Amino acid sequence: MNYLLEQFLKYIKINTMSNEDSNTTPSTNYQFDLANEIKLDLEKLGLKDIKLNEYAILTAKLESNCNSNLTIGFLAHLDTIPGFSGKNVSPQIINNYDGKDIDLGNIKIKVNEFTFLKKLKGHTIITTDGTTVLGADDKAGISEIMAMLHYFKNNPQIKHHNIYVAFTPDEEIGSGILKFNLADFKCDYAYTVDGGMYNEISYNNFNASSCKVKIFGKDIHPGDAKGHMLNASLIAMEFQNLLPTFNNPMYTEGFEGFIHLCSITGDVSNCTLDYIIRDHNLKKLKKLEDMLNLAATFINKKYGDNTIVIAIKREYYNMYEYIKKDKRSINKATKAIKDAGFIPVSLPIRGGTDGAKLTEMGLNTPNLGTGGYNPHGPYELASLNEMENVVKILINIAKK
Repeated sequence: MNYLLEQFLKYIKINTMSNEDSNTTPSTNYQFDLANEIKLDLEKLGLKDIKLNEYAILTAKLESNCNSNLTIGFLAHLDTIPGFSGKNVSPQIINNYDGKDIDLGNIKIKVNEFTFLKKLKGHTIITTDGTTVLGADDKAGISEIMAMLHYFKNNPQIKHHNIYVAFTPDEEIGSGILKFNLADFKCDYAYTVDGGMYNEISYNNFNASSCKVKIFGKDIHPGDAKGHMLNASLIAMEFQNLLPTFNNPMYTEGFEGFIHLCSITGDVSNCTLDYIIRDHNLKKLKKLEDMLNLAATFINKKYGDNTIVIAIKREYYNMYEYIKKDKRSINKATKAIKDAGFIPVSLPIRGGTDGAKLTEMGLNTPNLGTGGYNPHGPYELASLNEMENVVKILINIAKK
C-alpha cells in the first residue's frame, strides 16, 4: 500500500467530530487523538520544532536543504462536522471504478445525481459504508501534506524551500483558527489544503455575518387571546416572509450571496431564528444585513418596541481583498499546477476557510483542492488518483 493511502485510511478511522455547543478549544478532546498520531508521524519523518499546544494546534518545520530564504506554509484541519457521524468509519475501496452507480447497501451514489463521477471512471475510489462521513474533509488534506513531507524525506536530492505545516482543530465550527498564533508559523505565505478539485486554487471566498433574531410574544390562554396574544412563532414566520425569496441559498450560485435561515426554535412566548449571511462583495453583504434590520423595524412598528431584537455579527472577510495586493501565493500555485501537467481552475468559494481568517490576520492563505467530493454526509468519497495529483502540486509548490 502506498504511503498516501496508508495515512489516509489510518487518519479517517480516528473520530474527530467537533461540537458546536462547546465553549472550549478544541471543542472535543478526541481531536487530540489524531493530533498525537500525526505528531508521531512527523517525528518519524524527522521534522523540527514539532509543537502540539493545549488547543490541539500542531505545527512543525521541514528546513530548507538549499539555503532558501522563502518559507511556505501548508495547513489542514483535524475535525469533521458535528452534524453527521464520524465515528467507526468503515471505508470501502473501489479499484478501477467502472463509472456506474456506487451501491453502499443502504444508499446509492448515483451518477445522474452526482455527475462528476463520470470523470472518475478508472480511478481508485474510497467511499463510506453509507452510515458515516468518510472524513476526506479534511483528512485527505492532512494525508497529502504528510505524503509531500514523506517525498522530500525520501528524496533529499530534491531541493525545497523552508516548509511549515499546521494541523488545526474546529475548522468546521469556525473557532479553532482563532487560537492560532502566527508567531509560531512565520511564513511568507501559506495554503489550506481543504476540499475542491485537485487542480483548484481558490482565493475568493464569502464575506460572512451571522444574525440572531429573538422574538418576544405574549402567551395568553387562547380562549381569552383576542386583542392580547402575540404569538412569537407566527411573528417569526412573518419576519421570514418579509425577506426576499430569491436571496435564499436554494436559488443562488457562483458569486451570488444569500440569507440562510439555519434554525428556528420557540413557542408562543419566545422564538429564536439563527441566520447566516454571505456575499463575496462587502457592499452587497451590507445590503443583505440591511434587509434583516428593515424587516425587524417593520415588526417592531407593527407589534411594539422590542417585540423583536436582532443582533448581526461579522465573522470573516473575503481573502481576495488582501491577496490581490500580493499575488505571490497565487502565482506560485498556478505555476505548480501547470508544471504538474494540469490546467489550473479558480472558482468562488461558497463558504469559509481557515485561510480567510489567517489572511485577515496577515498571512495570505488561499485554498488548494484535495480530490475529495460530497463532504458532510454519507455520500462523501475521494479519488486516490486525484489525491496523488494534489501531492504532486504540493511538491511543486515547495520545490526550489
